[in-house]
Amino acid sequence: MKYWNLKKINQSALDKKSIIPKSISKLFEKYKKELDPNAEVEALEEFKVARYQTVSSVKYLLKLFIIPLIVNQFSKNFVFGPFINYLWYKDENSIFLNQSQQERAFSELERFEEKLYFDILIGKIDHPSSTFINYKITEKALILASEYSHESSNAIKNILADFLSCTIFITLLIISKRQLSILKSFINELIYSLSDTAKAFLIILFTDMFVGFHSPHGWEVIIEVILRHFGLPENRDFIFVFISTFPVILDTIFKYWIFRYLNKISPSAVATYHNMNE
Repeated sequence: MKYWNLKKINQSALDKKSIIPKSISKLFEKYKKELDPNAEVEALEEFKVARYQTVSSVKYLLKLFIIPLIVNQFSKNFVFGPFINYLWYKDENSIFLNQSQQERAFSELERFEEKLYFDILIGKIDHPSSTFINYKITEKALILASEYSHESSNAIKNILADFLSCTIFITLLIISKRQLSILKSFINELIYSLSDTAKAFLIILFTDMFVGFHSPHGWEVIIEVILRHFGLPENRDFIFVFISTFPVILDTIFKYWIFRYLNKISPSAVATYHNMNE
């Protein structure tokens, strides 16, 4: 199957170097195939190969994502969950995993207190007493403590469950090399069969989304979500250093891919990309 795809790519490269215009070459090739007595059998075989490749790739993709996801949720809720809950809630003082959670909790409590005093000043709360104010602040503090305690224990579960899911995912990749090879062939054929305009559109969409001038805001949100997911401190210096370096590295790799591979296989798509990007 790899040989078949390589043959197609080499044939397209030979067509580009030919002196005869591509349209005329394609016309003669079409008539040649139609007059071939084995054309119907070859077309049927190609269809069977393409169908097998597509079905196998879709099944493999579903297996790669569904199995680790099921393992993740099952282990988090029924294996690691009860054990972590027992250890974490056993100590009543266990609330925060890091300083960032504490700062967020204090900030929320401070905003609640400011809103409470604002409601008192505008008369939304009639005849407030110091006991009432202390009660409301204490109630909010207990709610925040419960929320952040749950977030902390959930972060520990995420670390263990995600580690197990990644192990399952890597194991599936290792033990099913044949299916992985079919999937790679399917993806390559799918990408290179796109029109030049579609390729250029996808390239521009990808670059603008991940390495464009407005991408740092998206990367900042992604990094914060990942850090909170694993209960790690939200270090602003680390986030800014990552944002200032990783998109640059990604952009360099992407340009190298265009120059090294896409420019040889589909130079017209690269030309279309440059024209659309100007």
